[in-house]
Amino acid sequence: QVQLVESGGGLVQAGGSLRLSCAASGRTFSNYAMGWFRQAPGKEREFVAAIPTTIYADSVKGRFTISRDNAKNTVYLQMNSLKPEDTAVYYCAANPLSLSGTLGTRKYAYAYWGQGTQVTVSS
Repeated sequence: QVQLVESGGGLVQAGGSLRLSCAASGRTFSNYAMGWFRQAPGKEREFVAAIPTTIYADSVKGRFTISRDNAKNTVYLQMNSLKPEDTAVYYCAANPLSLSGTLGTRKYAYAYWGQGTQVTVSS
């Protein structure tokens, strides 16, 4: 069983930055495929970014950066130039095995999910 705990969400003005963190349990974290998804009110959960095959949604490319620190069992999402449309609950997801190609963009590819952290961007 893998437990994921997100942190770092909050309220920020448009153009600002936030860094989300996701701490994972598990002894083989370095092998995990990790992803970030988000869900806005009334909308479906959508893909944001994935690692180690680094992939970004078109809507965040050039503004968001996903990274990981295997020594800390943590994955990060650095979010810059935030827009009101980035407002959502952000979820961290993990799969114990690597995900090839674009499989990392699919919700069903991930076995474990965190509880989410709210990001609100004001205009």
